Amino acid sequence: MELRLLKELVKKGEGEHLEFKLKTNHPEKIVREIVAFANTGGGKLFVGVGDDKSIKGLKDADEDEFILSRAIDKYIYPPITYKHEKISISQDRDVLVLTIPRSVDKPHYVVDETGVRQAYVRVEDKSIQASREMKEIMRRGRMDRDIRFQYGEKEEKLMKLLDEKESVTVDLFAAFAGIPRKIASNTLVVMVLARILEVHPHEMIDQFTMSMAYQSN
Repeated sequence: MELRLLKELVKKGEGEHLEFKLKTNHPEKIVREIVAFANTGGGKLFVGVGDDKSIKGLKDADEDEFILSRAIDKYIYPPITYKHEKISISQDRDVLVLTIPRSVDKPHYVVDETGVRQAYVRVEDKSIQASREMKEIMRRGRMDRDIRFQYGEKEEKLMKLLDEKESVTVDLFAAFAGIPRKIASNTLVVMVLARILEVHPHEMIDQFTMSMAYQSN
């Protein structure tokens, strides 16, 4: 990457595919952003750039690269693939750039020191914890096959609910259809995989809407 392109991207600010970190002080937290990129649409992590879009660079980018690569190996499971490069911004300072592609092995997790693991997804300029439904959609979405399901009473109630509301949640659907939350959750997951619904992850609670492709049919 050329310095000119780096400056252009920084000027746009953080977003769904771009994250800035000034330093690698807390690599165990930075790996959340990397996991979120891998679990969503991929992205770039710039180390040496502030949230205020200031390009300060790193004095010893090799050391920061080592710290971050060690954290990636230690805290991320399953392993991810990524590319790294250094962009010189002055005689003694560089910006470290990590490019993380969208993974085919998702969901990836951040595993902490106690063995607890948590998946993250990217929503706009934030990396948020993935819900049970998002993790299941990622897991089952790895299988390249047509998803089939039987259109029954609960699916009919779901369509009726979506006629009344722009979006639904798992709990709302479960209450409306009078079914256990687990069944409501699985129904929504299957219909997302069948491309009838779209899922919109959120920090508080995921929203499900009718897919544009299905509406146009």
